[in-house]
Amino acid sequence: MLRYLLRRLVYMVITLWLVVSFTFVLMKNLPGDPFGEDSQKLTIEQRKLLYAQYGLDQPIWKQYLKYMNNVLHGDLGVSFQFPTRKVTDIIHQAFPASLELGLWALAIAITVGLVLGTIAALNHNKGLDVTAMFTAIVGISIPSFVLGPLLSYFVGVKLGWLPPGMWTGASSRILPSIALSFGTIAILARLMRTSMLDVLNQDYIKTAKAKGLSQSAIVFKHTIRNAILPVVTVLGPVFVGLITGTLIVEQIFVVPGLGKHFVQSIYSNDYTMITGLTIFYAFILVIVLFLTDVVYGLIDPRIRLVKGGSK
Repeated sequence: MLRYLLRRLVYMVITLWLVVSFTFVLMKNLPGDPFGEDSQKLTIEQRKLLYAQYGLDQPIWKQYLKYMNNVLHGDLGVSFQFPTRKVTDIIHQAFPASLELGLWALAIAITVGLVLGTIAALNHNKGLDVTAMFTAIVGISIPSFVLGPLLSYFVGVKLGWLPPGMWTGASSRILPSIALSFGTIAILARLMRTSMLDVLNQDYIKTAKAKGLSQSAIVFKHTIRNAILPVVTVLGPVFVGLITGTLIVEQIFVVPGLGKHFVQSIYSNDYTMITGLTIFYAFILVIVLFLTDVVYGLIDPRIRLVKGGSK
């Protein structure tokens, strides 16, 4: 296990280095000016001063080495959009809202998705199965930018049950979380149903039934535990996808998250912001994937990480 963890840590470092390097190179090849339209109003001397201030007048390889050194020290640079603010400060201020929204959406998706998938599998080809899978198809078919305004208008404005927007209290988290999680609910439900059906047809389940174990004991002690493994493998990417894909939902429900900074930085060629946010999201992804592998092994004791060389 220790050898496997160390190897995974090395892979994480290499992955982050590649992400930083490729992002840095791509940013340098973006068309346009990093200082936006206002740069056209600057004199040649003013432009030279700005480029010197941000180190853009140096050779690319020097800029790269300097940036890598800063990243290793936790410094992601100063935003070109907000010259007085560091990228780390912007992340520190805006990310908690995106993270909270993502966690709410993940909790809803896991709970509803697993329940729907389990019910569908236990009632295979029956009414509940059809209903659950129809819900899953609807969830995949309706994007968040359609579902979000519908929930905000009908549930928030017309019915007045929940706040249609803003980020003011626990009740204001419900609608954006549902809008964000709907597609993920569908994915998890379909995956859980397929996995459950496969497990229910295994010989050890048939043996458990022959021994006279109750339906609940078979489902909770044997079926769900094994059927949930494929779901666990996708939770890492799903979680990262939720917290990084909140832009549209954030705009609809006025959530002060990080998504808007990411898009604005691309439009304005804010090199440091784009690279900094990419590194930040990549770091979250590799950490979550690492934890997913560990949890995967803990759920099923039979897994000894053969590929990691620990068996």
